[in-house]
Amino acid sequence: MTEQLYLDDDSVTAFDATVERALSDPPRVVLDRTHFYPTGGGQPHDTGALRAADGDRVWRVVDVEKRDTVYHALGTAEDADGGDGEPPELPEPGTAVRGEIDADRRAAHSRYHTAQHLLSALLLDEFDARTTGNQLYADRARLDAAHDRFSDADLDRIETRLNELVADARPVSSYAMDREQAEATLDTERTRIDLLPDSIEELRIVEIAGESEGDEPYDRTACAGTHVENTADIGEVVVTGRETKGPEEERVRFALAEHVDED
Repeated sequence: MTEQLYLDDDSVTAFDATVERALSDPPRVVLDRTHFYPTGGGQPHDTGALRAADGDRVWRVVDVEKRDTVYHALGTAEDADGGDGEPPELPEPGTAVRGEIDADRRAAHSRYHTAQHLLSALLLDEFDARTTGNQLYADRARLDAAHDRFSDADLDRIETRLNELVADARPVSSYAMDREQAEATLDTERTRIDLLPDSIEELRIVEIAGESEGDEPYDRTACAGTHVENTADIGEVVVTGRETKGPEEERVRFALAEHVDED
């Protein structure tokens, strides 16, 4: 099983690893350790590259998937000295590589994921609307919530309050916790443990701090995704709209201000 280093430190975007397996259909490799985040929890996978330790070969990482272990799908490789772009042979097991994650894509996903946690907590606290699903991208996000209908005034209020929470500069932290202990001691409605497969026995808990030191966390959620270290790192958030997804289910769309088309 690949050691999933991003669970302990999701700020790292370059790391050393060794190829354990190489599969050709489709081209993909398994590493002994990785900081590449695989698609899951509404967050898309990382992209980037694997660079052979000898510097002669580079493989583009175009997809990352977690099944029995973490698979890194490889695209067309580029020679370090500017080759013709033809895919080289897959690396042999035992090959030492340097993993290089697309830092801008990772940062965007982390900002949106933390913003989603803030929004989920806000909707539960102020509208009694429980999150039922979410999807993040590098330039926008959406959240589904159990609620009849959000009015325009509600959306304005949500946006204002969301940006207040961002501006509060609240620390974001994570830690591992046994699932049985978490289910016995934490608020399962807030942590959304029930949304996780039963096979997950150890949880990663992500917390956003309360207003003052010593307060209960504003949000405490079971989540394997990547996050910023402080809500201030999110930046300004714009609620871009809503739509009804079914009986008593609303979808709220939001984006970072820099990703909103001003036209």
